[in-house]
Amino acid sequence: MRIGDLFNRDRKYVLALDQGTTSSRSILFDHASRPRYVAQMEFTQHFPQPGWVEHDPKDILATQVQTIHDVIDKAHIEPSDIVAIGITNQRETTVVWNRKTGQPVYNAIVWQCRRTASMIDDLVERGFGPMIKEKTGLVPDAYFSASKVAWILQNVPGAREAADAGDLLFGTVDCWLVWNLTGGLVHATDYTNASRTMLFNIHEGKWDPELLELFGVPASMMPQVLDCAADYGATSEIALPGAGGIPIRGVMGDQQAALFGQCCFKKGEVKNTYGTGCFLLMNTGEEAVASQHGLVTTIASCLDGKISYALEGSVFVAGALIQWLRDEMGFMRKASDSLKMARSVPDSGGVYIVPAFTGLGAPYWDQYARGAIYGLTRGTTKEHLVRAALEALAYQSYDVICAMSQDAGVPLNHLKVDGGASANDFLMQFQSDILGAQVLRPKTLETTALGAAYLAGLEVGFWASQDELEAEWHGDKPFLPNQMDADTRAKLLAGWADAVKRTRSGV
Repeated sequence: MRIGDLFNRDRKYVLALDQGTTSSRSILFDHASRPRYVAQMEFTQHFPQPGWVEHDPKDILATQVQTIHDVIDKAHIEPSDIVAIGITNQRETTVVWNRKTGQPVYNAIVWQCRRTASMIDDLVERGFGPMIKEKTGLVPDAYFSASKVAWILQNVPGAREAADAGDLLFGTVDCWLVWNLTGGLVHATDYTNASRTMLFNIHEGKWDPELLELFGVPASMMPQVLDCAADYGATSEIALPGAGGIPIRGVMGDQQAALFGQCCFKKGEVKNTYGTGCFLLMNTGEEAVASQHGLVTTIASCLDGKISYALEGSVFVAGALIQWLRDEMGFMRKASDSLKMARSVPDSGGVYIVPAFTGLGAPYWDQYARGAIYGLTRGTTKEHLVRAALEALAYQSYDVICAMSQDAGVPLNHLKVDGGASANDFLMQFQSDILGAQVLRPKTLETTALGAAYLAGLEVGFWASQDELEAEWHGDKPFLPNQMDADTRAKLLAGWADAVKRTRSGV
């Protein structure tokens, strides 16, 4: 008998742990898929050198654990009212720790970090690029985990010796959380996170010995790979005092979790998450479509031993651009002010911002490009710049969607959107107009966390099936491509293409 047969669902919750790039969150979802209670804590970002980005793994764990306690207190419930935990996480970010002491040997190297770009260049020059892409579906890049692990083993004193002795463990952030929450009993990750390491053969569904050898990573460091909805153990009393024994039953990387939370279960369905970066995924079903346009092929999910694939395009800087205008430039007090500012001017005044702060992602993959602003005149105001920044998010997404449709041979019918910036009506309307397609925003924007909750809830019977989830998906309001004529659209896209061309390092 499954857990779902034993409780009154109206009085129980699924807890989603949403561990992101800038904050850790805990969200309690009820049976109607509503986020009822939320707790969030930001943590420190570390930038030890230009292009380097790190997190303290202990900060990640501490903030995540604190939000669990906070959300339970806020909801005035007992831990026993939580039927299961689902975890979703920033992907590619790399943690290496000692299996005996539990201590990280170095800070977590974040997905945004570019320190290993030269390492990747060397591998490509030596002819390993095609092999890496064939096995992993990924374009060789410092973005993924493999070169980050290699860097730690090469540069942290004693790390190589400890790894060779079998004393070190590797994990993406989900794995680090599971290991700690279970008191060190479970060292496991899921197929989606594994597929983002550049060490996992997505066709064979296993860690690849040739890739491990190429990057110098001992197999003893690697976690067990489980289905996205599976038994990941239970929280220990030591890790979570007063709330021990909650089953962990779902794990999925953040962008795949958003695809799942948007109920994009069918081949050809597309979602875009507007977060720190922009991340677009198209469900390609059982077929691992090889991209000819700079996209990556990745695992969308693995349920009941069945792997589904996706095409993905990653825009490195999206919401982070608005944060930059707010925090470093002081253009606004809060990010939501960007809506009013953008609408206060009729257009961007010919200004284009290409936010290549950490290089350009899909479909260009130019890791040496850097951010630029074009079209400045004496009449340019901060409102023009804010509008140009929001437009940049839509332009970058347009580039990826065009590549995606060409690879899959499927024209875009509609785009499902989520993430913080999707709440901006100006951006959503501009996105619809630039795409020439309908944009659908759900009533619940917490789709990443919801995807993790769905996985855990399905595993324990809190929800009966994917059909039940799909029937419950509700849109907020559709954005229709009716606010821009064809000539204006063509002119704006030509200007964007020219700005990108000027920004690329090798052009």
